[in-house]
Amino acid sequence: MMLSQTLPALQVVLPLVAAPLCLFLRPPKLAWLFAMAVGTATLATAIALIIQVQHTGPIHYEMGGWAAPWGIEYVIDPLDSLILGLVSGIAWLVLVYAGPSVEAEIHRDQIPAFYVLFLLCLTGLLGMVATGDVFNLFVFLEVSSLSTYALVAMGRDPRALTSAYRYLILGSLGATFYVIGIGLLYMMTGTLNMEDLARRIPEVADTRTVAVAIAFLAVGLALKLALFPLHKWLPGAYTHAPSAVTAFLAATATKVAIYVLVRIFFTVLGPIDAFQTLPAAISETQVVAVLAMLAMLSGSAVAVFQTNVKRLLAYSSIAQVGTMMLGISMVSVTGMTAGLVHMVNHALIKGTLFMALGAVALRVGSVRLEHLDGIGYRMPVTFAAFLVGAFSLIGVPMTAGFISKFILVRGALEDGHWLMAAAVVVSSLLAIVYVWRILEVAYMRSPPATAPRVREAPLVMLAPLWLLALGNLYFGLDTTYSVGLAQDAADYILTYMPGEGPPGEHPGLGPGARPAVPSSGGAH
Repeated sequence: MMLSQTLPALQVVLPLVAAPLCLFLRPPKLAWLFAMAVGTATLATAIALIIQVQHTGPIHYEMGGWAAPWGIEYVIDPLDSLILGLVSGIAWLVLVYAGPSVEAEIHRDQIPAFYVLFLLCLTGLLGMVATGDVFNLFVFLEVSSLSTYALVAMGRDPRALTSAYRYLILGSLGATFYVIGIGLLYMMTGTLNMEDLARRIPEVADTRTVAVAIAFLAVGLALKLALFPLHKWLPGAYTHAPSAVTAFLAATATKVAIYVLVRIFFTVLGPIDAFQTLPAAISETQVVAVLAMLAMLSGSAVAVFQTNVKRLLAYSSIAQVGTMMLGISMVSVTGMTAGLVHMVNHALIKGTLFMALGAVALRVGSVRLEHLDGIGYRMPVTFAAFLVGAFSLIGVPMTAGFISKFILVRGALEDGHWLMAAAVVVSSLLAIVYVWRILEVAYMRSPPATAPRVREAPLVMLAPLWLLALGNLYFGLDTTYSVGLAQDAADYILTYMPGEGPPGEHPGLGPGARPAVPSSGGAH
């Protein structure tokens, strides 16, 4: 069998097999270098899959030679390849960044275990994306979740243990709701394969069992992706986890959970239009849209009053999850494209911001506002990168954050959703307020006379930080890849939605036509 044919399995197996080997690499630096090598190979595999999908279309890989639906199948389509590339790329950058940060924030004897857990978490996230089986997805969900709880608990702050426990309870509830939902679907259809489920679901779509299954799946996944009001685990986990863990989780975990929701509701349940399972007076899309707008406004408003910058950005993440879900709830090509683009852009944004805060924590020992007077002049290189990420978070033109918000507002206005467009604008205005609080302290206050001299972060931390910061600028100027891949994925997802017409045809467009997207330098 050619190597290219085994890439889907290799994507998951590489970090899975490598993870336990880190335990035998007792010098922390050796474990770090080994984990980086594994991350590099994983990223190379993801890039190869993106190229292969673009040239040959969706890839199907039968595990053990057992054909679906009897065996477990890995399926890589345009959406999968986009998320695999995102998760693998962020993981590689965080692993490069992690060395000095992990040594400063985690006890030396626990560092090999940290890299074991990190690679297991990566395995779970990649497996959730690659698998074509809903129960296998649950298995990878648990692999990722259990390792994440332990990673959060490794923080030296005693509150990290409490935050990990809260995350464990709510995460377990989410996983339980999910597995009950797929259990009910299995009872009605006798299959767990996603494609097979999509074919069989219409025969039993009108039963109460399927309606209850959809409700369980929706609640379980909403808990996992931290959709308002099921977001209580997120602020503590992001605030008290080690800096490298926060950067990785903020950039990947909620994005993969949103991917799973899109995959389940738009492909597995797409043939029965699961978003119309509620009474005619109110559709599920309207419920999701309302919750998304509440998340955007409440998350941004609460962030304004935070004094711990990590906690401030955690509440900002709740608002940004709402922004992604708002685009998805439109169930249109433009809205879906906006949601998927914002998934990619938000990963760049929060990766930049949390990496910069990790560098500050390494040198200053705190990320509370009262300890950051003049930090923009004391650590100019680090905080310049933070400034780029902050502008992108607000949605300043020529940054990645502007592109996704622009598409989202345009999609809302095209469909006549003025309230949605207003919510995006108000959330961005609130972002200006809480970002200004940070920049005011960093650049408009002088450090105390007794403050110790602060050095810049090590180059090994600055390099990945600035790669992400430059990514925010590049994808704000050239949308060829970010918007291009997201639009391909949106086209693929919505092609088979009820009422969308044959492949390549969308309402209001000719066959094979594509909706226009903005580009500030590139074109797609």
